[in-house]
Amino acid sequence: MHGATEDNVQSDAPKKANRQWRISLGQRWLTAGIAIPLVLVFVWFGGWWAFAATLLVVLLGTLELHNMMLHAGYRPLFVVSLGLSVLFLVAAMFPAERLLLLEIGLGAAVLVSLPWLFFRKKLEGALVDWALTLSFSIYLGWPMSFFLLLRGYEAGRIPGPNGAWFYLPAGAWWLLVVLLGAWGFDAAAFFAGHYFGRRKLAPSISPAKTWEGGFGGLVLSIVAALLITVIPLGVPWYLAIVLGILIGVAAVLGDLAESLIKRQTNVKDSGNIMPGHGGMLDRIDSLLFVVIVVYVFSQFVGK
Repeated sequence: MHGATEDNVQSDAPKKANRQWRISLGQRWLTAGIAIPLVLVFVWFGGWWAFAATLLVVLLGTLELHNMMLHAGYRPLFVVSLGLSVLFLVAAMFPAERLLLLEIGLGAAVLVSLPWLFFRKKLEGALVDWALTLSFSIYLGWPMSFFLLLRGYEAGRIPGPNGAWFYLPAGAWWLLVVLLGAWGFDAAAFFAGHYFGRRKLAPSISPAKTWEGGFGGLVLSIVAALLITVIPLGVPWYLAIVLGILIGVAAVLGDLAESLIKRQTNVKDSGNIMPGHGGMLDRIDSLLFVVIVVYVFSQFVGK
């Protein structure tokens, strides 16, 4: 009887895992169905609408990072991290004054953050907290500013110029390369890894990631780059393929970077704001690296 009970438990385990996977998948699709149209609306309008969206992402992401650090026993300065990240966003909205704003903001961050720690009763770990305070802004706020630099102010129009029925400015197309390239990679890697994954990509950082999933995601990131850049932006097809490969590599690195942060702070997800996805950082981790790659690429190819 005891052996029969063990057999039943073992046979029920795969069924339970598959059921949980289907529930998680359903939550993912539902969240994506709500979030993606909202994101595309802000891509369409650009300008200060896009600024408002990125500001919300930075606020939620900084909160998640701060809570993760508190869970691990660190005490970074939330106000300074958020303030510097917001400065990066504001500077991106004023390209002509961007360098001056960055100089003032970075200088103020150093002048404020380190002396702030002087008033702690216990100074143990103060330098680590100071380093975390500034690194949060570099990890989150700096890449988010590239979304605004890419997009620009010009809104999409229906009808477009010269009687065209539909018009999107170049900045919007480049932003779509970032979003659809990263989303396509994540989706394909998720399914390819689930069905075909065998060889672990980085088991010490993220045991669930596989080489098979990575190659599956790379296919869709290349397809997305070809579809969005060759005709709308006039990028040569061979350069579009290179861009797709770069997007795939950046997406993997961004995903692993956030996994490293979670592993170092002993949390499973950065938050629970997005059912099926976890927190805001769990959803944008790949995008933070991809947007830098696409921005630099766009500057060389011609925005």
